[in-house]
Amino acid sequence: MPADQAADPVRPSVRSKIDGGIATITLDRPEALNALTIEMKEELLAALGAVARDRAVRAVVLTGAGRAFCAGQDLKERLAPTPTPLAVEVRERFNPIIRAMRTMRQPVVGAINGVAAGAGASLAFACDLRIAAEAASFVLAFGRIGLVPDSGATWFLPRLVGPAKAAELALLGSSLSAADAERFGLVVTVVPAEALAAEARAIATRLAELAPRALAHTKRALDRSWSVGLDDALEDEAYRQGIVGATADHAEGLAAFIEKRPPRFTGE
Repeated sequence: MPADQAADPVRPSVRSKIDGGIATITLDRPEALNALTIEMKEELLAALGAVARDRAVRAVVLTGAGRAFCAGQDLKERLAPTPTPLAVEVRERFNPIIRAMRTMRQPVVGAINGVAAGAGASLAFACDLRIAAEAASFVLAFGRIGLVPDSGATWFLPRLVGPAKAAELALLGSSLSAADAERFGLVVTVVPAEALAAEARAIATRLAELAPRALAHTKRALDRSWSVGLDDALEDEAYRQGIVGATADHAEGLAAFIEKRPPRFTGE
């Protein structure tokens, strides 16, 4: 085919940019409210994997392009003649994304720029920290189409907002505004839309300036605490403290404290 007749390359639906130790992953199908197709899920999983392997990346920002964070599964794709069975789709495409977010060593900041619906809300819940634009909202719309919340929603939500509010959101499909999300502790702060990117970057920068291994162990300890008793949690803290206490970053932190200067953590 002549060069001038060649097909245009397919535009990726997930963009990833690394700058100053911070990776920004953007869901980029604004015309479809960033609804997730098979290809998009594969791209997102690949982007998360690449970031997780990059030792130079110390924090991650996950956001959406346009007026939505993510509208969840692209329902048009489910109307295809032979769609993947839902159980398979959840196990093989959605669940690996959630696991990747929770097992990566870097903390993930969700910059929720608009509606986070269905599995899009689950993506937001899986972030370590969330900030929201004033017009953002969260809604588990699964019941409206006769489905059950998935992609970790039934695990994350009760832990984030409490069992009673989680039941209301999951069973009734009620929408949670950004202001109410802040009131229930789901988001750290709510900012005007034009300030969201800068605020997310500021939080990620603060995280990137901390000791990477200590952050990774803190993230894992917090996740593990939900499934163990106090004695196990105490022992887990001691175990992790033994690991990070032997690092060069801990020595640097002590030296910086004594010398009254900012620490320079290297991840060693």
